Amino acid sequence: MQQPVETLSRHRAEIWLARPPEIGDPQLLEHYRSLLCPAERARERAFLQAADRRAYLITHALLRTVLSRYCPRRPADWVFHTNPHGRPELAPGQTSLPIDFNLAHTRGLVACALTLGHAIGIDCECTDRPAPLEVAEHFFSPTEAADLARAPARARDRRFFAYWTLKEAYSKARGLGLCLPLHAYSFDLDDPQGPRIAIDPALHDHPAHWQFHLAAEDPDHLLAIAVKRGQGADLEIRTHRIATRRP
Repeated sequence: MQQPVETLSRHRAEIWLARPPEIGDPQLLEHYRSLLCPAERARERAFLQAADRRAYLITHALLRTVLSRYCPRRPADWVFHTNPHGRPELAPGQTSLPIDFNLAHTRGLVACALTLGHAIGIDCECTDRPAPLEVAEHFFSPTEAADLARAPARARDRRFFAYWTLKEAYSKARGLGLCLPLHAYSFDLDDPQGPRIAIDPALHDHPAHWQFHLAAEDPDHLLAIAVKRGQGADLEIRTHRIATRRP
């Protein structure tokens, strides 16, 4: 049984990042593949593009190896299921720790977030492309759509992706994905304390229970995190970047 090398804290969110284009060693990729279950390997093979296969492989191998850094279980032994809205979760009975995790990937970046006893969602987006601004016009809240409409043209795309990653992170933390109406919650990007959310009462949630983090991982990638910390203090956000050698 693999022994944990780190300890999860209820006061921290652990964020693990990897860059698939930098991970090309065939032996390393085959090692990652050996950690996946048969269903995951079949899902990997189903992708038509090599870049998509590699991103899927690295994302799911990253999750398994990260979990085993904190829990006495081999990476290949973790078992997952999905909730009714498609969110991956740990199958029952594998650990006594109340671990919550979430995954995200975009072109050039994959991310895994873990907490102990707090719901978490993560999203990342590659921003070196035009933003689909029509999505904001039709689906964002009126205040978000108005903010984007008056933003300088040179900043509009980046601002759209900031809203989008935060919305994805929040909906994933709620476990509902895009079943949560995008117009029913609204972000303020200009609060000096960081992103703040307003939530329609129909969603039965309290804005003060949430912590959000928005960061530029590099000039072409935005990363957003949503943590339901309840009435406690904000969690420390600790970011790790994996090495490209075999663990």
